[in-house]
Amino acid sequence: MDFENPKFKEVFFNIYNALSRGGPGGTASTQKAFEMMRELPVDLKILDVGCGPGKQTLDLAGMTKGEIIAIDNHSPFIDRLSAKIQTRGLGQRITAMNADMFHLEFPKEHFNVIWSEGAIYQMGFENGIRTLGEFLKPGGYFAVTEAVWLKPNPPQELKKNWAQEYPDMKNIAENIKIIQQCGYQLAGYFTLPNSDWLDDFYIPMQARIAVVKERYQNDTEAMDLMPRFENEITIFNKYSDYFGYEFFIFRK
Repeated sequence: MDFENPKFKEVFFNIYNALSRGGPGGTASTQKAFEMMRELPVDLKILDVGCGPGKQTLDLAGMTKGEIIAIDNHSPFIDRLSAKIQTRGLGQRITAMNADMFHLEFPKEHFNVIWSEGAIYQMGFENGIRTLGEFLKPGGYFAVTEAVWLKPNPPQELKKNWAQEYPDMKNIAENIKIIQQCGYQLAGYFTLPNSDWLDDFYIPMQARIAVVKERYQNDTEAMDLMPRFENEITIFNKYSDYFGYEFFIFRK
């Protein structure tokens, strides 16, 4: 993401601030991943890293009686999530914090679960596991989604796209090897279905892009950026057989 470009950042958040999710995902997938974690204590503590607007945070709150700390470095996401927490009467169980995943100040080995849907790539998959793992109790679980190659020899257009967006993207086997080399035991993994990309993410995004284009119709710099967001959807529709998000669940 070209967040060093102020106009890109402005347009990006004008689109994403209105979406229920910051990336691919779905309640059923969150539930499936959660059920792969065994022997969790009733009073468990969960850290949701890069929570975005917090759709999965609220889903998790319905699956457990534990406490959740949800962090994101974009304050409008945290404000939206905080409002939903208060509306639903979950203030004693969920804390939404504006925080940088690179500079967390929690006690070591404090959480039973570290959850991160579509965000850990910002740290690098291996670095994220090693760095955030310091906050995980022995016997605790990671549950993360990561962009992966699903098939070898992707078309050149697709390779070029991901070389710009996430040049370090790997296949499933390579990520499993990293997990094991970091000292974790794999509990399970599965590929997010295409509906997790479309229903709560790309279909609403497409509608939102139309609204934002209307808003910026007299801003040449902003309009020049719009194809980047539209292309993301086009690339998925053309090449979703070759790449996807994999949910990895693994234990310390």
